Amino acid sequence: MDKNAFFAEYKLCEADLIEANITWDELMRIEEEYCKLERSLREIGKSFIDEYLYDIETAGIHSYRYRTKGVMQLLEKVIRKKKESPEKFAPLDHTNYYKFVTDLIGIRVFFLYREDWKHFHRYLTSRFENDPALYVRDRLADFDEDPDHYYLAERPRAYKRTGDSKIYDGNEIQIISDGIYRSLHYIVKYQGQYIEIQGRTLFEEGWGEVDHDIVYKEAEDDEMLRDYSKLLNRLSGLADEMSSYFRRMKQQKENHV
Repeated sequence: MDKNAFFAEYKLCEADLIEANITWDELMRIEEEYCKLERSLREIGKSFIDEYLYDIETAGIHSYRYRTKGVMQLLEKVIRKKKESPEKFAPLDHTNYYKFVTDLIGIRVFFLYREDWKHFHRYLTSRFENDPALYVRDRLADFDEDPDHYYLAERPRAYKRTGDSKIYDGNEIQIISDGIYRSLHYIVKYQGQYIEIQGRTLFEEGWGEVDHDIVYKEAEDDEMLRDYSKLLNRLSGLADEMSSYFRRMKQQKENHV
């Protein structure tokens, strides 16, 4: 990998490596190890989808997509996480990075209506062991080496917008209000690797893709673009609300027939 091209892509410099307490040589070792692992990660992702998500009606979703993390994205995340949480990520290196980065395999599931989260949540928690005693706290000590032990490795989380009407049950899922976006997050241990599953409505996904493509990647310091992104965020939230109202109206009419 070309160092200058990587720095330019993610707006990094040598000072960021110093702050993250990691060398370029160590990043290249992580790249080398990840390139060996990536093919098997793709097969694990395919296997998970075939086993649990291919029948979308049973899973309670509208559609899905999945990917393995790009190597440049992985290296950028390693740097960012080691800068943000130096103590927590200090032991991370080329021998154990997959124990710290839980989204090497990422799956997105999409809902037509925001209330449909509950169907998917109950589906997933009925098929995977959801024992708080198994939730990972220490990335090294708590890593389960058994590839046949499938379970939820973290408590499921729901991120909600400020002002959202209540659709999540705090007894079933941890609710986090960040005022930015609405999304479900699960970390599943499957075939010896972590899989991150995110759940969003189709409207939410549309806003998220535009925001990431324009604001996060290109112009995160542009105040005007950030404001427009917030406006689009609110519009997508209203679209979700209207979709729910449409369905409720349809159900009420059917009940009165």
